[in-house]
Amino acid sequence: MSIQGLDMKFKDYDALLNACVNLKSLRGGQRVQAHMIKTHYLPPVYLRTRLIVLYLKCEVLSDARMVFDEMRERNVVSWTAMISGYTKSGFYSEALSLFVQMLRSGTYPNEFTFATVLTSCTGAYVFEYGRQIHSLIVKSPFELHVYVGSSLLDLYAKAGRIHEARIIFDGLPERDVVSCTAMISGYAQLGFDNKALELFCTLQREGMASNYVTYASIVTAISGLAAFEYGKQVHAHVLRSELSFFIVLQNSLIDMYSKCGNLTYSRRVFEEMPERSVISWNAMLAGYSKHGIGNIVVDLYNRMREENKIKPDSATLLTVLSGCSHGAMENIGLKIFNETMAEKNGVDLSVEHYGCVVDLLGRAGQLERALRFIKEMPFEPNAAIWGSLLGACRVHKNVEVGKIAGDRLLEIEPENAGNYVILCNLYASEGKWDEVRKMRELMKEKTVLKEPGKSWIEFGRTVHTFYASDRLHPRKEEIFSKVRELSDRIKAAGYSPDLSSVLYDVDEEQKEKLLLGHSEKLALAFGMMNVSESKPIRIMKNLRICVDCHNFAKFVSKVYGREVFIRDKSRFHHIVNGMCLCGDYW
Repeated sequence: MSIQGLDMKFKDYDALLNACVNLKSLRGGQRVQAHMIKTHYLPPVYLRTRLIVLYLKCEVLSDARMVFDEMRERNVVSWTAMISGYTKSGFYSEALSLFVQMLRSGTYPNEFTFATVLTSCTGAYVFEYGRQIHSLIVKSPFELHVYVGSSLLDLYAKAGRIHEARIIFDGLPERDVVSCTAMISGYAQLGFDNKALELFCTLQREGMASNYVTYASIVTAISGLAAFEYGKQVHAHVLRSELSFFIVLQNSLIDMYSKCGNLTYSRRVFEEMPERSVISWNAMLAGYSKHGIGNIVVDLYNRMREENKIKPDSATLLTVLSGCSHGAMENIGLKIFNETMAEKNGVDLSVEHYGCVVDLLGRAGQLERALRFIKEMPFEPNAAIWGSLLGACRVHKNVEVGKIAGDRLLEIEPENAGNYVILCNLYASEGKWDEVRKMRELMKEKTVLKEPGKSWIEFGRTVHTFYASDRLHPRKEEIFSKVRELSDRIKAAGYSPDLSSVLYDVDEEQKEKLLLGHSEKLALAFGMMNVSESKPIRIMKNLRICVDCHNFAKFVSKVYGREVFIRDKSRFHHIVNGMCLCGDYW
């Protein structure tokens, strides 16, 4: 520029700006623009747009907007570049406002404009804008374009409209890795884990390519299903594909193996990571916490602090306190909480941290102290805190404190069936059937419906799901016969059904019959029939496991020498030789 001066031409400026964009050279780009101004060169729309792209790439949004506002004429690329800059910076309302200005200016959007602006329509408040843009797309020639389709299905999936997203996906004439990943991710994020896995398997058979986001999404779905064999297969895919290191994928693998009950694999992935984020540490800590291995939680937390590369955050402390609670390390958990309060090391204590202290005191049987702590804490106690206290009262059979916690829960969450069930359990364990009936009548009066309990187990690349007294499984007669066989065998070893787990005031024979139909026992019997003796039986449960099913699984493990993993809504139950890591507290 110095040598050529006024002789600089379009192609010279274009070459320089392209070099600046590729190198993210903000200073170089500013010098090019300054030279244009000094030499009174009037750049065409294309060069001005390249300046906008440069400033956006260098994250100088204000300079990009200044160039944009100075343009006397703009084309669709200029508008799209500026809209994209706002979207990537999280200024969604500005992006939508600029899109409206673009339409009013008479410039018609292209496929990239639509694909970009749709990403600004995430969230409940702006979803309707997305639907309006969709109506414009229907009238445009870009409805079936793969980029636009991917953005549309992502829009509907993030809004919870997964069925509409699937209609768009199925209507695409061609699919790429982005659209396939968006659909799988949508299913996984909304809890449709089976659907995500089915789609992934179908697309794999069709030869779909996958990237690290695809793998991270399907691993999330597998975590929800605790489908260990599928998880290993996907991990093998990742290794064979020789992807570059992506920390988000490694974090997902740690979480998946933990939720499948294999902490050895989780720890291996964790230790082999060349770098870790706080999420990596939290995922590994959470794995040990959910399994009740409190001593390793504390050791790993101390190592994190000693290495001092990654600072613990509030989620880290929450996981450590929870691990101490699940691992029966109440004193250490309280010590860590008190030290954090005293040190003020950048971790802000929230109501969830105080809830962990309530859980710690409840586990120790200090229910009156826990109640005082709740009354004195600097936060308004929420449903989780009262629920934790009520759960402790159920274990320690303290009806007096349990009634206080239960009454508060019914005020805060009158529609939550789980609260009624725990109260009924507490009353039934003490033989207070009048109170149980009152609870049931209250549930009917408030039209509270209990979520049906279900358990599932993976076998033969199929996830088998069971409901209480399930008569739908094709091998139902064999399964019920196996449950009775297991029951007879373990009774001889000392098992006695816990009839307090039945919330109906019926005779003992009928109560025992109802207990034998619980979904956990059906899944366990199916596992005993099919899973090799050399492998552990892995069961998932959507609700908290009942006391009787827990005892049943412990006796089966002891008598038959089987290792059993049961993951319920609360935590992992790892049972070996009749002993569970939860210490019979959950």
